[in-house]
Amino acid sequence: MTFKFNNVYINASSTVTGPYESNGPIGKYFDLCHGDLYFGNRNWEEAEEYLIKESFSILEKKCGVNLKDIDLFIGGDLLNQIAPSNYAMSNFDKSFIGIYAACATSTLGLILGGSLIEGGFAKKILTFTSSHNMAAEKQYRYPTEYGGPKPKTVTFTATGAASCLLTSSGNIKLESGTIGTSVDSTVKDVFNMGAVMAKAAADTIVRHLKDTGRDIDYYDLILTGDLGVYGKKILKEYMNMEYGIKLKKYNDTGVMLYDRKEQPVYAGASGPVCAPLVTYSYIFDEMRKGKYKKVLLAATGALMSPTMVNHKLSIPAICHAVSLEATI
Repeated sequence: MTFKFNNVYINASSTVTGPYESNGPIGKYFDLCHGDLYFGNRNWEEAEEYLIKESFSILEKKCGVNLKDIDLFIGGDLLNQIAPSNYAMSNFDKSFIGIYAACATSTLGLILGGSLIEGGFAKKILTFTSSHNMAAEKQYRYPTEYGGPKPKTVTFTATGAASCLLTSSGNIKLESGTIGTSVDSTVKDVFNMGAVMAKAAADTIVRHLKDTGRDIDYYDLILTGDLGVYGKKILKEYMNMEYGIKLKKYNDTGVMLYDRKEQPVYAGASGPVCAPLVTYSYIFDEMRKGKYKKVLLAATGALMSPTMVNHKLSIPAICHAVSLEATI
């Protein structure tokens, strides 16, 4: 299902990261970078909550809108019960919709927020997401401190938080959004999320093109997040073989966030914050400079449950896509 928006814009955005992200290829584009993973907190989960609140504060200063004037907050993260998001929002007496779409949470938030603004139900909506490498590893696999070996196909969960303000004005237009379907590629390997999510990305991209009547060349850039280097390759091959579509103007935010030759990040980045970190900073900057006019961001999420994996079940995935247009 694809939604068309006529009067929804990204007014401003903010990005906060940890040390790995700040030392990557696009580190200079982030609003705030930290040199450690605790950020002055006692544990990883509280550190992630802190990042969310920092992204709110930065966004407030950038857009000149008081958080008290925001009509609605929409956001989520990767942890059980989206705990960091709920704890962060407990500091604000504001309406909040908590969402979970794993690493596709950012685009789902944009689509929901855009729909509410387009329908006249709200004027100012703040959407956000976050992830923390150590917190995610502890929940989904095993604590990093255990020192367990990992295969080359595994991705490295990004640490950071990203927020954006949706209003009826701005220079980045939220033109449309496509809600994806849950796709099971029968992959059971928790260390190969690129293979888990690639088919879901293809499914949503094709649905978006069909719903809008567009050709793949309509966009100056197709972005997925966060397939990593191996999932990126799978997607390109699958799109060509299954649909006859060649992804030429294409990249993956999981590949873009880190320098795989210099940083120990395996197949690249992952996590809910991966796609918005790259998009809200570097890509938006390039759009405002005129390099890209139309961008399709297809964020992918592995809907993984450790319990279900222990039951020997495969891992379903989902992808939600948004069409972004520069208006300057």
